[in-house]
Amino acid sequence: MKLPVLKIGNLIAELPIIQGGMAIRLSMSALAGAVAKEGGVGLIAASGLELNELRSEIRLARKLSEGKGIIGINAMVAAREFKSLITTAAEEKIDLIVAGAGFSRDIFAVGKEYGVAVVPIVSSVKLAKISEKLGAAAVIVEGTEAGGHLGTQQSIKEILPEIVAAVDIPVIAAGGAITGKDIVELLELGASGVQMGSRFAASEESNGAPELKEFYLKMTKDDVVQIDSPVGYKGRAILNPFAKLSLEGKAPKPETCDACLKHCSRSFCIIRALTRAQQGDVETGLVFTGANMWKIKEILPVKEIFRRIKEEVASL
Repeated sequence: MKLPVLKIGNLIAELPIIQGGMAIRLSMSALAGAVAKEGGVGLIAASGLELNELRSEIRLARKLSEGKGIIGINAMVAAREFKSLITTAAEEKIDLIVAGAGFSRDIFAVGKEYGVAVVPIVSSVKLAKISEKLGAAAVIVEGTEAGGHLGTQQSIKEILPEIVAAVDIPVIAAGGAITGKDIVELLELGASGVQMGSRFAASEESNGAPELKEFYLKMTKDDVVQIDSPVGYKGRAILNPFAKLSLEGKAPKPETCDACLKHCSRSFCIIRALTRAQQGDVETGLVFTGANMWKIKEILPVKEIFRRIKEEVASL
């Protein structure tokens, strides 16, 4: 079998693979540029970045991609600076904008004004239909197997066919895909493409500290838990001392607040917790994970990840 191309509006990706936009600062220009260079869709995680930093990352990602593939951003709707982030990216002529952790109509206005493809992350038929009506070029459907913030407890394999049947725009499946076989299974369920987060978080180009990547390789299936995020969603994470405190309702509350979210329970500071993990503090940091990251046993360069995926798919 050969993987099909992925069409999103006027964009065509050589391979139907989107690299998840993982914040804070895991998915930066090095990762997005490398994925785009291989023919996929590389996403820069915009949440938590300063606007000038986002501009620089977009420009660098384009340079690293050598003009190949597609470069986009992923931004959390829950972030207070959401509209500024997506507008800044649009001004930089980003190829597409992906938005999750909430639903916003602002994104469609910005997309229309700047001629940028808009791809909301949804977890229900209702939101998929609304997205299509408002002008989405595609939707990413996240099942409960996805890492980070979750909009559903349903498996991607349950909700994907329902949404594919309900809309006429491309549907990209997210949650649990690690191998070429996983990708093919989701394509056979009707997906036009597949978003992969965990496999790229555990890549050489991921901006996570070496200690974080080592932590990924040591985890087991039993270490995958769901915590209550101050954003207002469940979050899939690796069981470490911080996650344990969160599950017990004992995570340290912030002494100061930067008001980075539109709404926050203040049970803990998620920006700082994710940043600590990204910088290698796997004891007091929050380590987000997909349900199947425990299956990953090697940190590989993006080029090798794509080579193996294509080899696996060709053998099916």
